[in-house]
Amino acid sequence: MKTILVTGSSSGIGKSTAIKFVKAGWNVICWGRRFKKMEAWKNKLPEIDQKRIFLQGVDVMSENQVTEAIQLIPEKFKVIDLLVNNAGLALGKSPIHKGLIKDWEQMIDTNLKGLLYVTKMISLDMVDRKSGQIINIGSIAGKETYPDGNVYNATKFAVDALTRAMRQDLSQHQIRVSQICPGMVETEFSEVRFHGDKKKAQQVYKNMSPLKANDIADLIFYVSNTPTHVNVADVLILPAQQASASIVTRDSNN
Repeated sequence: MKTILVTGSSSGIGKSTAIKFVKAGWNVICWGRRFKKMEAWKNKLPEIDQKRIFLQGVDVMSENQVTEAIQLIPEKFKVIDLLVNNAGLALGKSPIHKGLIKDWEQMIDTNLKGLLYVTKMISLDMVDRKSGQIINIGSIAGKETYPDGNVYNATKFAVDALTRAMRQDLSQHQIRVSQICPGMVETEFSEVRFHGDKKKAQQVYKNMSPLKANDIADLIFYVSNTPTHVNVADVLILPAQQASASIVTRDSNN
């Protein structure tokens, strides 16, 4: 039985990915800052699935929490076949001269440093075993900039570069490294970005059909289940009405 570790599993893409894999028969380790939210969705699953899920309250911004969490993983979950670096967020949307430094620091600490902390610790065992796969959740924001995206763009461009560099470092150890870059996905993303302002968040997806978290989970599952000689290295996935980071066709009928 294979094991997956998914960061940012409290909701959205992480939650959908965890559920997708546990229903496919995998053991699933879920990391998230909001333990009770993870507990809530886990408890709604059949008992047979619940037994194959191990929840840990982990904030990837903390190197100490990451290190401690790995040490506490039970024996049956110890061998991690797939790491999905999903934890990430955008905070604020404003020109560079009006940005909040605390928002910048949290994005850098989560999207970039958090990914590094987790990858370093999990990849050590993968290298020893000469086996494993890492999928980083990037963004269209890491492919092209857009007005007022600045620091979020920078962190996701860094994920894009890191993914390529990680692949160069780890391919010699038979570890596949991939990146999935979604466009607009209707999760808590925009609500978090606008600091809980639901009206602003709703405007992001107004009059269009965004991707759903399950769409990304389905793609993660596909990428991770290709034959071992195949590595789907980089995928940009967009809703049909999104042509680029800043071009969206909106239909008043939606």
